[in-house]
Amino acid sequence: MLRDVPERDASCAIAQSAAVIGDWWSILIVRETARGRLRFDELQQELSISRKVLTERLGHLTEAGVLERVPYQSGPVRYEYRLTDSGRALLPVLVAMQDWADRWLLGDGALSGSAAPDSAEAARMAALPGTRLPALTLPAHTGGALDPVDPAAGATVLFCYPATGRPAPLPAGWGDIPGAVGCTLENRLFREAYPEFRAAGLALRGISTQRPDEQREFAEAEEIPFPLLSDLDVRLAAALRLPTFHVGQGLRLKRAVLVLDRRRTVRRVAFPVTDIPGAVRQALADARAVAAEEAA
Repeated sequence: MLRDVPERDASCAIAQSAAVIGDWWSILIVRETARGRLRFDELQQELSISRKVLTERLGHLTEAGVLERVPYQSGPVRYEYRLTDSGRALLPVLVAMQDWADRWLLGDGALSGSAAPDSAEAARMAALPGTRLPALTLPAHTGGALDPVDPAAGATVLFCYPATGRPAPLPAGWGDIPGAVGCTLENRLFREAYPEFRAAGLALRGISTQRPDEQREFAEAEEIPFPLLSDLDVRLAAALRLPTFHVGQGLRLKRAVLVLDRRRTVRRVAFPVTDIPGAVRQALADARAVAAEEAA
């Protein structure tokens, strides 16, 4: 049963939202399904939740249209719980909550496009190796949608960056936000190193929360040879709990470099990234090492 909203709040969208996702377990179940944990036992183990409570919350979220039950086994029939379009529309809310807590609860309140090496964000990213990226596609600047992981490559490097300055002007005060500046340099350095990535059989993708048309204009102006992917709907950020910062009425990815193998498993992570040329060189070395391990 969906929670009844008091009559005085019947037209309040915040109250209506709280009736659906306004409890601890419901929010965490949405978080975990975004990360690819779709089955009852996976959710129960990850959340350490009682089976009774999990059954109730899954029923609640399914009734509310946030999740849908999809059979994955017959005899007996067993189900996965997948986010609907309505559920995926909650991902920016989850990422915004994470961003708020990283800044105001786990941090000192300062606005930053980077993070301290001993921050909660850095600890979360350091624990990322071994995590499998769920199946998803993101809009590419070249048109259409593309899987962030290239299954034909020995390894895939994803470099996340806040934003480039083309074509739209960056938010006011952008240059004063630590860690926000340097995205154009980063793309140029990866562009210069791209022949080495290709020669080693490695894939390379740049990812930001900018629109594909903004990425396209930048890529054409800078002759970027690899795909730029738009995480405008923060599906990748939610799946991997990537660090973000909120500025100019939008969420931006903090600079990070990830190396994934063909099985979509994160193998190496660089965060925070303060030395951009060094991060490019390290990404190439790490990806070569992962590809060699996979081929062995």
